Formats: sequence, structure tokens, C-alpha cells
Amino acid sequence: MSKPWTADPPPGTPYHRMARTGAHRWWRPLVGSVTVLVLGMGLMVGFLLVGEIVAWAVTGEGLDLSGEGDALFGNDTADVAANLAVIALFLPVTLFVAWGVQRRRPGTLSSVAGRLRWKWMLVCSGLAIGYCIAAFAAMLVTDQFVVTESTGGDEEWVGWGRFLLPALLILLLVPFQAAAEEYLIRGWILQAVGSWTLEDARNKVGRALSVVFRTPWPGILVGSLVFMALHEYTGWGAVDIFAFAVITAWMTVRTGGLEAAIALHVFNNLLAFLFAAALGQLDIEQGALPWEVAMVDIALMALFAAAAIRLARRMRVQTVTAGPAEDDTPATTAGSSPAQLP
Repeated sequence: MSKPWTADPPPGTPYHRMARTGAHRWWRPLVGSVTVLVLGMGLMVGFLLVGEIVAWAVTGEGLDLSGEGDALFGNDTADVAANLAVIALFLPVTLFVAWGVQRRRPGTLSSVAGRLRWKWMLVCSGLAIGYCIAAFAAMLVTDQFVVTESTGGDEEWVGWGRFLLPALLILLLVPFQAAAEEYLIRGWILQAVGSWTLEDARNKVGRALSVVFRTPWPGILVGSLVFMALHEYTGWGAVDIFAFAVITAWMTVRTGGLEAAIALHVFNNLLAFLFAAALGQLDIEQGALPWEVAMVDIALMALFAAAAIRLARRMRVQTVTAGPAEDDTPATTAGSSPAQLP
């Protein structure tokens, strides 16, 4: 009888070590990361080729591939939709590589339960909506006291005619775009680095490093640096995006899955894109932020994470893998304290 293709992590495994299964080999995270990059870039090229054909058929002109700016179609709505769709392509790629290269169930990227926990996702979405309300209020307040390049500009409602189409595309694509980034950064990279625990090291240096590599922090830092590099923020804007990455990664480990991070990322992006669409400013530029704006944003993200972690404990959300008989039950039992992660 042939062995099954996928292997599961042992019971009691925290989220960041989910890739360390019986099929784990030191080279699998490296080969998998290269495969994600190659397949993702290949799909992006294919997408651009299709876009080139469509652009010629509709307008008689090709895409703007000069590399100057983010414009492809010369239309803000089409450009935003294309950029969101291109990022979303990495979602199926990441899931496929987890199965094909690391030989584990794709659901182990979602959570320690081996799937997205939709009830918990719904709860996190409620928290994320509260975060967005607070963030929007904070933005209105800081605009009154902090001078930015956009302060005092012409910001007027564009009307329903110009708003509906981009809003529909944003509502359709942002959940997949945000989820793709979470599965790639807080999922794949965090777990890839987390699989190198060095627990088999025999020398003193290796054993000392193992103490560090068994924690989620190497994966959190690597993923956060990659996430920051993939954006074009500078100065305090870069600090803000790095803090977002660190906070969501730590929250992912403490809650045992990506649900809270996905909810925060989705609703944060929906707020940003829909607000920009309402003002006819879809060509969102990533650059510097005033330090006051960054500090307020980081504080709100930290509050969201603290609330999510506390609520996960109260709801007894599973934070480590369960045993075969327990399957999808919480990792803690009545009267016991939640599992403590390193």
C-alpha cells in the first residue's frame, strides 16, 4: 500500500511550525519559495499577454510596459483591477506549492485546524470593521492638525456614475488580493522559516540557534522585511507597513491561523481603495507618511491584535494542532489555561 502524498504535523504544533511534517526536508522550503516565485511570475506574464490582446482589441493600443509608474491601460479603474488581480494570482500558487513541494495539505497554511475557520473569520471581520471606523475617524482628526502634501487639495465626491464600477471591482478583487498577500507572507514565509528549527543540531552553536529558530520571530522578521520591500512606502510609511506585518504575523501565531490577519487586511484595503475611488483618486501613491499618522495607525493595529488575541482565548480558539482523535476541537480543555507558545 502506497504512502499518502501529504503528511500532517504532529499534535501540539504551533502555526509557525506547521510545515515541519514527516515529509519535511531542509530543501523543501527553498525549492518551494523559488517555485512560488517562478509560477507566480509566469502567471503574471500570461495575464499581461492577455491584457495586451484585450487592450489592442478594445482601444487599438497596447499596454504601457515602459515601467514608468503603475499605469498599464491608461485608465485608473482598469489599472487598479489589473494590479489587484495580478497579486491575487499568488493565492492558488501558494496553496499548490504547499501541496506539491512540501507535501502537506494546503489547508495547513490557513490554520492549525487545517482549514479556514469561518466562524472565527466572521468574528474577526466584526473587529476589523470596528478598526476601520476608528481608523477613518483618526484620519479625519489628524487631517485637521497634520499638514501633508494632499492637505488642502480638491477632494470631492465623484458621483455614483464614476464610483459604482471601480467600487464593484474593488469589492470583488480586494478580498483575494489581501488573502493572497497573507497566505504568501504570514503563511508561506512564516511557516517556511519556521520549519528550520535546527532541533537536530548536535553542536553547541546549533543548539543555541535552535532556541531562537523554534520561536516564530525569525519567520516574522523575514516575512515582514519582504512585505515592506514589496511596497513603495518610505520613511514613516515604511515603518507603518513593517509594523503592520509584524503585528499581523504575531497575531497569526497567537490565534493559530490567518483569519484575523486576513480580516484586518481585507477591510483596511477596502477602506483605502473605496475612499480613493469616491474621490476619483484611484492612482494611490505609496510614499512617506507623517510620523503622527504612522503612530496612530500602529497603535490602532496593536489594539486590534490585542483584542483578537484576547477574544481568541475567551472563545477557546484552537492555537496548536490537535491529536488524531480530537481533530478540530480546541487545543485546551475546560479548566486549563490556553496553550503557551514560544
